[in-house]
Amino acid sequence: MSDADNEIIFDRLAHWAQVRPDDVAVQFQGTEYTWSGWHDRILHIAGALAEGGIGAGDTVAFVDKNHLSCLEVTYAASLLGAAAAVPNWRLAGEELDYVINDSGARILFVGNEFLQQVMALRDRLTGIEQIITVGGEHDEFEPWLAEASVLSSPPEVGADATALILYSSGTTGRPKGVQLTHRNLIAHSAAVLEILPARHDDCLLVAMPLFHVGGSCYAIMGVHAGARCHFTREADAPSLFGALAAGANIAFLVPPVIAGVLAAGEQAVAAFSALHRITYGAAPMPLPLLRSALAAWPETEFVQVYGMTECAGVVTALLPEVHRDPAQEERMASAGQPIPGVEMRIVDPATAEDVAPGETGELWWRSEQRTPGYLGKPEATAEAVTADGWLRSGDMGRADADGFVFIEDRLKDMIITGGENVYSPEIERVLVEHPAVAEVAVIGVPDDHWGETVKAVVVPVTGTSIEPDELIHYTRQRLAKFKCPTTVDIVDLLPRNPTGKILKRELRAPYWKDRAHKLV
Repeated sequence: MSDADNEIIFDRLAHWAQVRPDDVAVQFQGTEYTWSGWHDRILHIAGALAEGGIGAGDTVAFVDKNHLSCLEVTYAASLLGAAAAVPNWRLAGEELDYVINDSGARILFVGNEFLQQVMALRDRLTGIEQIITVGGEHDEFEPWLAEASVLSSPPEVGADATALILYSSGTTGRPKGVQLTHRNLIAHSAAVLEILPARHDDCLLVAMPLFHVGGSCYAIMGVHAGARCHFTREADAPSLFGALAAGANIAFLVPPVIAGVLAAGEQAVAAFSALHRITYGAAPMPLPLLRSALAAWPETEFVQVYGMTECAGVVTALLPEVHRDPAQEERMASAGQPIPGVEMRIVDPATAEDVAPGETGELWWRSEQRTPGYLGKPEATAEAVTADGWLRSGDMGRADADGFVFIEDRLKDMIITGGENVYSPEIERVLVEHPAVAEVAVIGVPDDHWGETVKAVVVPVTGTSIEPDELIHYTRQRLAKFKCPTTVDIVDLLPRNPTGKILKRELRAPYWKDRAHKLV
C-alpha cells in the first residue's frame, strides 16, 4: 500500500507533538494543551474507549454544544478504526433518537446541558451501552478517563476507514449519516491549506458547531496545519471577543454572525480587525453586507467558500484578491473556483449530459474528499454518487469562462437558514400530519439576517379553518426550531405542472424576483 493508504488524521497530530511538543495546540474555556500533552491525552481517551469495547467498525456519538472533548473523542475513536458521530444538538427528541440509533453508536457522550433531554429518550436508544456526561458539576468524562490506561499499541487503521459521521438532512425527510474517511478529511485539509495556508503562529477560531463540517472539518484542518485552535462553546459575542483577545486571527463564520458584529458598533468592529482572514459560507452572503464588511475591515482577507458535508467541506473558494478587485466585481456573486483536487461538471439533470459553457445545470463534483456514501443507505448513496465517482450536488449553477461558479438554484428542496441546511420534505412530513392540513409546500424565502427563512404554503382540509400561528406551534413541538416555518400562507390551491408536481419555483418567485442573486 502507498503511504496515502496508511495515513490517518491522528498522524498529523503526532507529527506536531514530535516536532513542536511544547507549543500550544488547543484552547477551550481557560484550558489549553500543548501538542505533546494533547497527543498523550488522546491516546489516553483511545485507551478508555478500547477498554469500553470500542474497536474497528464501531461508532460512538457526542451530543453537546462545542466542547473540546468532542474533537478529542473523534481523534481517539478514529485511532481505533472506529467513527465518531456528531448529531446536531438542536434536534427535537424524536429526531435525535433516530439519528443516534441510525449511527449505531455504542457509547454516547452527552453534555451536561442536554443530559435530561437524552435521558428522556433512554428507552428508545436501543444500541447505547453506556452514557457518559461531559462537563458540569456532575462531569463523568474526566473520572472515566482517569480510570483507564493509555493506548500503548494502536491497531493498524487504513485511510478508507470512516472517522467521522455528520448528519445531513435528505429529501426522504429523514437525516442521512455522511461517512467521512481519513482519506476524505486529509484530502480536504491539504487542498484548502494549499490555497489558504495557516502558519504555525496562526490561531484558528473554531466557533461553528462541531456537528457541521465548518466546525469539525475546519478544526481537523487546523490540526493538520499545526496551527493553534481556539474553541468557543457558541458563536456568541462574549465567546468571540474572548477568542480574539486570546490571539485568534483566522475565522470561519456564517454571514449572520458578520452582520451581528457590524451592527454591534465601533468597538466590536475594531475588535474584529484583529482577524487576518475571515472565511465565510454555509449561507448566502447578501452583497450589501459583504461590501459593508470589506469596508469595515480593509486589511482583512475575505474568502467565500461553498461546499457540502458529502465532500468533507469546501469544494470552491472565492479568494481574497477577487474580493478587492473592482474589475471583478461581478464575481463577488460567485462561489469562486474549484479548489485543488476537485473536478467539476455542470450537467443537465434530465439527460446527465454536460450543458454548454455558461448554461445552467446541476453541479457534480469528483474528488478524494467525496464521501464513500451514506451510512446504511446504499440506495441513497447510489442516487447521489455515479458509478464513475461523481457526486450529484443537487445544486444548480453555471460557470464563466474562467471556471467561477455561480450558484443559481437548488434541484433539491433545500433551504439554508443561518448556516443550517433544512430540507422541505422534513417539515412537510410533519405538517401533513395535522388534521386540518390537506396539502403543504415548504419553500425558502429571503431574510436579511438569516439569508433564508422557512415558509409553509398550506391548503386546508375542505370545511376547516386553521391559523398560521397554530401550525407554527405544531411544528415546534416536533422539529428543531430552526427548521420550523416562521410564516405560513393559507391558500386554496398549490400550483402544479401537467403531471401534478407542485411548482415550488412559482411559489418562490414573488419573494426572490427583486433579488440580484436568487439565493441572496
